[in-house]
Amino acid sequence: MDFSLSWILLGLPLAFGLGWVASRLDLRQLRIDNRQAPKAYFKGLNFLLNEQQDQAIDAFIEAVQNDPDTSELHFALGNLFRRRGEYERAVRVHEHLLSRGDLSEADRQRAQHALALDFLKAGLLDRAEDALRKLEGTPFANQARLARLAIYERSREWPQAAEMARKLEAAGEASFTGRLAHYLCEQAAGLTASGDTAAARQLLEQAVADAPQSARPRIQLAALQRTQGQDAQALETLTALVEALPPALPLAAAQLAKAAGACGQAAKALALLKAGYHQTPSLDVLEAMVALESSDPASAATARDWYIRHLEREPSLIAAARWLAGERLEREPCHPPLQRALDHAAKPLNRYRCAACGFEAKEHFWQCPGCQAWDSYPPRRVEEL
Repeated sequence: MDFSLSWILLGLPLAFGLGWVASRLDLRQLRIDNRQAPKAYFKGLNFLLNEQQDQAIDAFIEAVQNDPDTSELHFALGNLFRRRGEYERAVRVHEHLLSRGDLSEADRQRAQHALALDFLKAGLLDRAEDALRKLEGTPFANQARLARLAIYERSREWPQAAEMARKLEAAGEASFTGRLAHYLCEQAAGLTASGDTAAARQLLEQAVADAPQSARPRIQLAALQRTQGQDAQALETLTALVEALPPALPLAAAQLAKAAGACGQAAKALALLKAGYHQTPSLDVLEAMVALESSDPASAATARDWYIRHLEREPSLIAAARWLAGERLEREPCHPPLQRALDHAAKPLNRYRCAACGFEAKEHFWQCPGCQAWDSYPPRRVEEL
């Protein structure tokens, strides 16, 4: 008993001493780890500020290894991977965050949003859509809806895009009236291509009623009316467009002239075109006026004088090339090379340019093929801007 008691008395101080030594070692290691993690973090931040992304990623990986529970480092690393186009690594980082049981609800929602962006940037639209759906009811809901709207537009799922636009409008994000009219027009174009003109017309009439200040529904409706032989109705539709939205006349001018010529109301259309032209000179309106007057025997001889009047008012290579194309020169052999030179010089000026990204195209687009913005193409050509 005495032997056992003596060992116990000797062992207690020894155990206390060993425990004290172990605690000091743990504290020392903790201090070392705490010094290493901020050092690696600030080193990564320095690399990032100097746009050295490879070195920044290595530093952040080191910091994450030293302190695997730090969620902010994971977010920084995932965002870096996404910016570099390493989407698979970004997905792994954000999925690892979501798998952690100790993650706060706010960080979990943030990680879900980051994961959705990874899929979106990688072009995995189905997986991005599923990830974005999970953000409903969170602070990221409207951002997720905007991203889903872009997905639906990109995949041309117009009914789903319209539903998402209505939700965003109801949430006070912005007015989507014009864009909703475009969705109806896109659906109408598909129905027209498949031969269901009655359903297409119904959608276009709805778009006109919903967005009376939008040019596209009336222009598309007039085109449909003309294909059905209803030129007088098409002329009325385009006249209503010009009265409601005068800047849209250049987009409707050619079609208005054709409809008027077909239904015998050239004089009415010419008066409308001249009024718009005198207010704002336009090459498309000029072409429509020349076409209408050329079709009338009484004014055909002087129809092309409009080009000269336009040149007196506005210097234009396009108008000069169009005038020269119908003239006979004293030195006739010089005409073809001169015409080719003018046409070549005027070609870049005859395009339309997106006001959002600068993408140029031969025809007018309602949605820019470059940046996907709606109504970003002015109704005037590059030479007129």
